[in-house]
Amino acid sequence: MHRLSLLLRSLLLLTLFSAPWMARAAGCVSAQPAGTGMEAAKIAAIACRENALWYSPFIDANGRLASNTVSEAEGARLGDGYTPAWMRVVEYWRGSGLLSRMQQFAGASDCSYVGGGGYSSPQCRAFVIDQPWSAAFVSWVMVQAGLPGFNPSASHFGYVSDAFRGGTSPYRFMDPDQTPAAVGDLLCYVRSNATQLGFAGLSAFIARGGPGALNMHCDIVVSNQSGMLSLVGGNVLQGVTMRLVPINRNGLPWNLPRGTGANTTCWPSNPDGCSFNRHDWSVLMKLRPDAELATLPGAVLPPSSPMVVPQPSQQCCVNCVVGSGIPRCPNPNTPSVLPSGGG
Repeated sequence: MHRLSLLLRSLLLLTLFSAPWMARAAGCVSAQPAGTGMEAAKIAAIACRENALWYSPFIDANGRLASNTVSEAEGARLGDGYTPAWMRVVEYWRGSGLLSRMQQFAGASDCSYVGGGGYSSPQCRAFVIDQPWSAAFVSWVMVQAGLPGFNPSASHFGYVSDAFRGGTSPYRFMDPDQTPAAVGDLLCYVRSNATQLGFAGLSAFIARGGPGALNMHCDIVVSNQSGMLSLVGGNVLQGVTMRLVPINRNGLPWNLPRGTGANTTCWPSNPDGCSFNRHDWSVLMKLRPDAELATLPGAVLPPSSPMVVPQPSQQCCVNCVVGSGIPRCPNPNTPSVLPSGGG
């Protein structure tokens, strides 16, 4: 049975890494440490595949952007030679099941129509640019991995607070300065807050249960080797970007830049404040072991019919120009067959 499990795991990871652009993923994930669970390995493999698809952009251990090829708003093709960058972001929204929750935002409804070489909606591209998609990316990875108990959210605060409250969350809410990170975990920080909260402050905020939510960001831990954590996050400098974080002999972050205020502001007169790794790192979301995950509610399934895709040979439009000759895209909410008695 153990040999069968190892074989299935190997076949799964081979499938995830079989795309031709995966050669660029070197350094994102290599041989996982002993004890890495199947769920953790799936999460890391999917996140690394996406980082490679975006030409492996990364932030080095000193917090400097060392590589960046394409941006979220561009029509430039990703590493598969086919998918425009902005359209991949649309897939994160659709494939996580979150796009339907964003219909109040301009351009979201147009994103139901794009794809397959059809109409390239300016409104949808504006939605991609205007709406932060880092939580949609994490949710997409978890949905694709089939992680039990995970509740997709357009806000990181949603699944962070789920972990704080326990219940059926696949993650435990842990202090990043006390608990070593492992593959499949999420390392998260609070954004745009006047004062540094840290683990205690974030815990107190969630415990109060007041109205509103904190702006947060979470990266997925994809490797923990040789004194370095490798993390992958979406919407990090407008791409799916890897971040390198040094760790000490106990596996805890080492000299991870933190803090807010004037002394940490990036400015020509204060270059020490210029680090893309400088954040209010506040919580480690620790992935539960496979045996515990197996007892949680079933995973959210990817949408079976996420969009109406025009055929490459036939363009269509959403906001049509009179006389353009381009047909209007079909409404995805209109049934193809009228129900009995309909008229």
